[in-house]
Amino acid sequence: MDINNPSQKIVMICGPGEYPIMVYNYLIENGLQIERLIIEQPVNTQIFLKRRIKKLGVLNVLGQVLNRVLIVPLLKIEATKRLLIIKELGQLNSTPAKNDIISKVPSVNSTECLNILQQLKPEVVVVVNTRILGNKTLTSIQGKFINIHAGITPNYRGWHGGYWALVNNDSANCGTTIHLVDNGIDTGGVLYQKKINPTNQDNYYTYPFLQLIAGLPILKKAIKDILNENYEIKIWNKNHEGNLYYHPTIWEYISNRLNKKVK
Repeated sequence: MDINNPSQKIVMICGPGEYPIMVYNYLIENGLQIERLIIEQPVNTQIFLKRRIKKLGVLNVLGQVLNRVLIVPLLKIEATKRLLIIKELGQLNSTPAKNDIISKVPSVNSTECLNILQQLKPEVVVVVNTRILGNKTLTSIQGKFINIHAGITPNYRGWHGGYWALVNNDSANCGTTIHLVDNGIDTGGVLYQKKINPTNQDNYYTYPFLQLIAGLPILKKAIKDILNENYEIKIWNKNHEGNLYYHPTIWEYISNRLNKKVK
């Protein structure tokens, strides 16, 4: 298959925010044409918290909220200069996409999203920062769904995989994964992985940007491989689903920073 074949469509499904737009801009600036940018609405905060409490308990969720509200803004300030350097080195561009390419939907699993996918019939769907895709969505088209994940799977599934790898003194598994999407949480077959090497100037807020820079070239390569029907699953062991991580609580973050020197 020809990467420049206009009949081969690439669609992105993402949540709102800067991160997915940087993925989109990188792809179009590096020769790929994105047919449609589907942006889902964020999950209602109350619904999200209720679900998280059901999984993790009130105390853990309270700790996560406190970390997000009290610690993360300080880390963002701490990393202001470093983040500018990272964005410049990685040529990360957060210029908003043109409105004529954007379709807004309530959810990746909504009828509206399924209708768009079935209408366009893309060969590749790039998934960035969304809800878990349901089986109905994943089977709605023949194309492949792929995800850029900020962590090395299967060891670091879920949220903030780079941070947790450093906490576990597991620098060999601090990086980014491009994987096929199934209806689990980051359990799909691995296409490519890339390690990162954070500096002592980096922290919890900058790790995902380092992972993004590492992941974008291999995301582009994975897309090309799928369009050329020449992709290979590097790791596929459904009996080893690794570990699922969440956001750290405020006491976990403070303890890890003081005792393990992980910022």
